[in-house]
Amino acid sequence: MIAQLESLLVNMVEQGLLFGCLGLGVLITFRFFRFPDLTAEGSYPLGGAVAASLLVAGAGPVPATVAAIAAGAIAGIATALVHTKLRINNIVAGIIVMTALYTVNLRIMGKANISLLTTPGIFEDAVAGLRRLGIAARDGAAVNILVAGLVVVVVSALLAWFLRTDLGLAVRATGENETMIRSQGVDTDTTKMIGLALSNGAIALSGALVAQNHGFADIGMGIGILVTGAAAVLIGEALFGDGSIVRWILAALVGVLVYRFLVALALRVGLQPVDLKLVTALLLLTALAVPRVRRRVLGR
Repeated sequence: MIAQLESLLVNMVEQGLLFGCLGLGVLITFRFFRFPDLTAEGSYPLGGAVAASLLVAGAGPVPATVAAIAAGAIAGIATALVHTKLRINNIVAGIIVMTALYTVNLRIMGKANISLLTTPGIFEDAVAGLRRLGIAARDGAAVNILVAGLVVVVVSALLAWFLRTDLGLAVRATGENETMIRSQGVDTDTTKMIGLALSNGAIALSGALVAQNHGFADIGMGIGILVTGAAAVLIGEALFGDGSIVRWILAALVGVLVYRFLVALALRVGLQPVDLKLVTALLLLTALAVPRVRRRVLGR
């Protein structure tokens, strides 16, 4: 029993950190920016496709991962341009770019999936680096947690710093009250592009990390990923509530960890992988209902 619980906790931390940047990316649009961006369903597999294709072509893991971030940011900018320049509804703009990215991802990979089982990725590079430092290391959860944790910490710190800058405040204000911030002379088209670029860059980073960890990139890996990210953010909100930027970020990361724990637990108790979408939907419903029920019980 203890061994099973330990295995669940290790899986929660490992997979939660791999998906941590997904939670941060969804947080930017879902909470800070208030933009229901469906581009995530395309930018997540885009990150995996770009990273996998470059790795197979001989590129290093770090350049391949950075290229994946850049590709995701470009996808976010494309959605922002469709929305701001063509004045198309934000949800429809996301659907258009998400649909286009399906073909883009297929073109990048040249086929429906790419195997990375024999291609060293960022985690194998970390093992090699530790060995060069004289630290005995081998592929496994410990290295995965170390690398993914370091990435999440860096991205979280940069996001917290950015959102406190004048430009970051303008991005947040655009989400809170676009009319007001425009009256202050802020170009809201630009702030939307920046917000969506940051969001989809983080989501693509998560896709790149997951592809390198799981050993493959697949055209269908982004299906339902936005719901996963939203569920994680809402679970974190239900646990922590809202507040400062740091609190929001911590809530999103903890929400991802809890979500991955619940998914792993669902599989351990006998549910099949095909049931996971139903589990995700129920978790999302619960996360949405808890704050409302709590307000009713407390009378506020």
